[in-house]
Amino acid sequence: MSPRPKGGARAGKGSKSGSRAAATRGLDHSRSVPPEKLRAIFDPASLGFDCTDDIAPLTDFVGQDRAVRALEFGLGLQKRGYNIFVTGLTGTGRTTAILEYIRRQVESRKAAGNHTVRDWCYVHNFDDPDRPNAIAMTAGTGRRFRDAMNSLLDTIKSNLARIFTSEEYERQKREVMEGGNERAQVQMRGAQEQAEAAGFVLSFQASGFNIVPLKDGRPMTPEEFGALSAGDKAKIQDGEKALGQVMNEVGERMRAIERDVAKAIEELDQAVVANVVTFPFESAVREFGGNEEVAGFLEQLREYTLKSADFLRQFAVSPMGKQTSEGTLLSTLPTGATPDPFVAFRVNLLVDNAGLEGPPIVTEVNPTWSNLFGRIDRRAYMGTYLSDHTMLKAGAVHRANGGYLVLNYNDLATRPGAWEGLKRVIRTGEVRIEDPMEQYGLLSPQGQRPEPVAVDVKLVVAGEPGAYFAHSAYEEEFWEMFKVKADFDYQVPRNDQNVTAYAAYVCSVAGQDGVRHFDRTGVARLVEWGSRTVDDQEKLSARFGRLRDVVVEADYWAGKDGAELVTGEHVERAIEEKVYRLNMVEERVREMIERGTLMIDVEGEVAGQVNGLAVLDFGDLRFGRPARITARVHPGQRGVVSIDRESHLSGKIHDKGVLTLTGFLGWKYGQERPLSLSATVSFEQGYEMVDGDSASLAEVCAILSAIAGLPIKQGIAMTGSINQKGEVQPIGGVNQKVEGFHDVCKAIGFTGEQGVIVPSLNLKNLMLRNDVVESVKAGRFRVWEARTIEDALEILTGVPGGERGKDGKYPKGSVHQLVEKKLAEMSETLKKAGRGKKKDDEPEEGDGAKEEGEKKPRRKPRRPPEPGPREG
Repeated sequence: MSPRPKGGARAGKGSKSGSRAAATRGLDHSRSVPPEKLRAIFDPASLGFDCTDDIAPLTDFVGQDRAVRALEFGLGLQKRGYNIFVTGLTGTGRTTAILEYIRRQVESRKAAGNHTVRDWCYVHNFDDPDRPNAIAMTAGTGRRFRDAMNSLLDTIKSNLARIFTSEEYERQKREVMEGGNERAQVQMRGAQEQAEAAGFVLSFQASGFNIVPLKDGRPMTPEEFGALSAGDKAKIQDGEKALGQVMNEVGERMRAIERDVAKAIEELDQAVVANVVTFPFESAVREFGGNEEVAGFLEQLREYTLKSADFLRQFAVSPMGKQTSEGTLLSTLPTGATPDPFVAFRVNLLVDNAGLEGPPIVTEVNPTWSNLFGRIDRRAYMGTYLSDHTMLKAGAVHRANGGYLVLNYNDLATRPGAWEGLKRVIRTGEVRIEDPMEQYGLLSPQGQRPEPVAVDVKLVVAGEPGAYFAHSAYEEEFWEMFKVKADFDYQVPRNDQNVTAYAAYVCSVAGQDGVRHFDRTGVARLVEWGSRTVDDQEKLSARFGRLRDVVVEADYWAGKDGAELVTGEHVERAIEEKVYRLNMVEERVREMIERGTLMIDVEGEVAGQVNGLAVLDFGDLRFGRPARITARVHPGQRGVVSIDRESHLSGKIHDKGVLTLTGFLGWKYGQERPLSLSATVSFEQGYEMVDGDSASLAEVCAILSAIAGLPIKQGIAMTGSINQKGEVQPIGGVNQKVEGFHDVCKAIGFTGEQGVIVPSLNLKNLMLRNDVVESVKAGRFRVWEARTIEDALEILTGVPGGERGKDGKYPKGSVHQLVEKKLAEMSETLKKAGRGKKKDDEPEEGDGAKEEGEKKPRRKPRRPPEPGPREG
């Protein structure tokens, strides 16, 4: 397709006839929007300062009274379920507000003494080592308890090593063992004498003893025993048997002596250990015995120490273990023990609040399962993994216990199990340290089952409004979890207070980030940018994160110019440069229109064709582009058919707009006779999804133009939705739409008869670029407002829309009169076509229906011939 010359109309019959009509019908200026209403200019002289350095930095929140009151209520009410869900777009200051008001609440609770912060420790469970016990202690006590237990262990180890290597202990132990040996010797001598009296000798070995017969006062050899007669052998065997019974009795007495010795040594060891541990344990009980759980643990630990004296003594004397015939001492550990022989003395200080003066404030930026609810670490040992209570790690919920936990919903929703686990914590009032693999039915090595920790935490979750609505609608327990909603608005009124707040915020950024201060013109341009961002002349953007970006970027360009203050020109440069970095797609679309690849007419007149306006949203950039909308009509009864809808290229809102204009046509022209109309409407060269009803005004104008044969000025684009009464309703993206068509006209060439029709109710949303306003001032471009379809039709065609008179008829020559006349002709055409078919013979099989939608008459089946002889 060859490019179109700038300033010229596309060739064609419609364009030529339309050019002659344009000479007779001028533009309607009565509904033109004056330039001063196209943009809410802020006068820098109205500011009461010369630059932002003259005012105080911003210390409070701007225009968020509803959200602030909700935060104060939710944070001040310390009842179950009154957690807070904070909604609002990012950059509105919600996170800053949350933390600031939590800090205020903490200070208030500190001053009133209305808070309880505890340390939490895990200790060894002597009844079930796989289920460690959780102990709550006053803040700061947990650290002292842990250190005291470490000191107690060091004292006991030192005392055990000292006492068990002392000469006194060795002497007492030797006396016990010697006493036992003497008793054993007596038994052995007695047994030997009995054996010799019976003619035998006893041979004592490690495994027992042997009975050997005597011959000539010496032990008999096996050969000598074999040479004996059968009677002598039997006699000796009878003697061995009798002596064996005696030796069994002696053996029992020997074993009893061994048990007595072992028991005596054990009692000696316990007595020694008791003397060693009594004072250290008594000291610990005096210091921590006020806590019943700690006192119970110390008593169990003391009993364990007494019972395990010999075991502990070995490691106290040689911590690394000493070699025995069975290997190292570690191999003699009882089943289920860990490599740490003193694990029962270890205290795991899970949560240490010693440094806190008030309730904790915890913000978890990565709320995974482990980061929220803690984890169980493991140690590799001899080909497997072992764990104990010392390897339990706290999560954010543990650290925030007694205080406040701040989370982001989007982070929660993308972490498996985090949301469900958090609900369980709120519902049960306790947090359990569990292996995350077990949540999905997977196996984990050596499962620890720590005792749950009771939690009292105020949960604050920041998320998007859609997340709150979805959970509140479909999750029953959500209301029980979050009884307070703090909704941050993305816009605030454009009044003196908030304008001053904008300037104060610039002062804050200058102090924090070291940027230059702004003069009056710079602040004024920021205010206009704030209104432009929310598309409202009476509002300002409350997304201070984006405002900060503009401040920082404007400071950069001021630095390029070597300026001491940031001016309005620097702010304008920052805005333009950011757009330029992002709008390559917009330029490509405009280039395609300029070259004729996308077919858009910006002058001349064509019936049934109008320029609609759409907005393309790429997240970081939104821009408007014109789209040709065409309509074609013919007699029929199908009504209005959207080609985009039939092609499944339109959304539900667009389909609603098409059905709405169908209702308007029926109400406007179908009161006296049924509409005899089949119309098709389409977005030409549209190959992507179309949604929204902002093109319904353009679509109905194209249909009415096609029906009446009235050409539409192609230099005018339009946007707006309609209702069934023909009223024009406001739409979104009005600034981008106007600017998009302006840029296309500028690229092709202004004619002085170009512009955009916008809904009257959108006038307060106009914050057009300065260059667009200048084009309007110079008469190169116009913006019209329309309240009804009649307003739009008169601007587009130069012909009045018309209103019914007392006689029920529209004025002659008006748009509605021409449309109604043409619809009557179509109806008559259909009637004539119907009557003509009735006069015809009965239609043969395959003929079409008499009218569209009417069923074909069913042919009477022909009767088959009677059977019989056939004439030749």
